[in-house]
Amino acid sequence: MEKTAKEDFVERSLENGDADSNLEATIEENENDKEINVSDLLEKYNKTATEHEELSNRYMRLQADFNNFKKRTEKERESIFQYATQELITSLLPVIDNFDRALKVDIEESTVENLYKGVEMVYKQLMESLKSNGLEEINALGENFDPNYHHAVAQEENENYEENVVTEVFLKGYKIKEKVIRPSMVKVSK
Repeated sequence: MEKTAKEDFVERSLENGDADSNLEATIEENENDKEINVSDLLEKYNKTATEHEELSNRYMRLQADFNNFKKRTEKERESIFQYATQELITSLLPVIDNFDRALKVDIEESTVENLYKGVEMVYKQLMESLKSNGLEEINALGENFDPNYHHAVAQEENENYEENVVTEVFLKGYKIKEKVIRPSMVKVSK
């Protein structure tokens, strides 16, 4: 059977020959110390519980702020995708207007030459609008064949070109900045 701290203290005091009055005073002091220690422990516990609650509340606020940030960012991203083509379309509206005007011209009054010039002007306007929005034509004719930019659909022996050089372009290729959106369809020399 284990002794309590109080019993152990009393036993040691009796062995040392302390007087009863000193013993009771010492026991009373020890009991007061225990009460102080318990109250200190309660105080520490309450302080720790308060800190825990504050940290928990702060964590919850941070989590709510993060969720709000995610929702706001997602809405902004959706908005960007939704209106990304607006600038391009706005720059193409004058081209559409010119095509409308060209279609309203009386064919009998127009000559083939005038019609060609009109279509050429609208084509140039269209290409300028696309270039201002980042479209770039891939140079192919006379260039060394590059599978990153060219799609070879035919080969020919040609004395005018070295081996593996583009001799003819069937379909122009385009890129936006450095991203190829369509490679050039080409014929390559053997």
